Amino acid sequence: MARHLRSLRDLNADECARLLELAADIKAAPQKYASALAGKSIAMIFAKQSTRTRISFEVGIHQLGGQALALSTGGGTGMQMGRGETTHDTAKVLSRFVHGIVIRTFAQSQVEGLAEHGSVPVINALTDLYHPCQGLADLQTIREHFGDTRGRRLVYVGAGNNVAHSLMLAGPRAGMDVVVACPTELPPNAHVLLQAQADAAEYGTKVGVETDVERAVEGADVIYTDTWVSMGEEEEAKRLIQILRPYQVNEALMAKTGTKSIFMHCLPAHRNDEVTDAVMDGAQSVVFDQAENRLHAQKALLALLMEAAPWS
Repeated sequence: MARHLRSLRDLNADECARLLELAADIKAAPQKYASALAGKSIAMIFAKQSTRTRISFEVGIHQLGGQALALSTGGGTGMQMGRGETTHDTAKVLSRFVHGIVIRTFAQSQVEGLAEHGSVPVINALTDLYHPCQGLADLQTIREHFGDTRGRRLVYVGAGNNVAHSLMLAGPRAGMDVVVACPTELPPNAHVLLQAQADAAEYGTKVGVETDVERAVEGADVIYTDTWVSMGEEEEAKRLIQILRPYQVNEALMAKTGTKSIFMHCLPAHRNDEVTDAVMDGAQSVVFDQAENRLHAQKALLALLMEAAPWS
């Protein structure tokens, strides 16, 4: 039976650690894995615009010796799934043609449907609910910077969105505490929060929500933020910006964390909205390391799910 990454709940703590170890090795010695996906084709379905996701997956698959097929669900050259073919049928058809499916879309149900009805590994490259590949790259970046993720405290600042959800699930698996500092109007999904807190209880960490951002960030090892207006929310932009303005990550907020903390952002950044130029380009920023690590973490994920590398 194929293994999937629908969310980070598809990985336990040991598997997450194994993936990070493999990602580090792939980054250090990519030539060792140059034929890991030889003879294999991966369908990449995009219902949302993409820069980092498309490039990192396409380049990564090529560097592993595989073939990447970038497919759109819109426009005259889009897939039939974009004009009415069911997820059920798409999953069964693609499973006859390719060895794996990567999908970046809106509804989490599409990822679940492809995994349920297909017979090849399915990777969630982003939905409105989760962004697990970003979470894996984030863990790799934190591990590189601090030497270990265990015992660290990450504070996500902003709306409780898909990135926040994946960080909430990533933290327990990596031995980290996670706090989501958000306005009362924009909390994380209640079901995801309960899942993350149950995982934290199992792994001996903490996941919580705080509305007082200045109190939340004191002593944090990692400060993380995301764009205030996500794709599909453009009509709400004015309201969201007004609500989130007190949650800007600026020099004063970073100063409350101490000099050893790092700043993270999944990109794209709207400079001087959610983060100031001074923080984005400052000495504590590791945002471009994060972006690069999307490539290495996803290559490790592909190798493991495609059984080109052992889980243990």
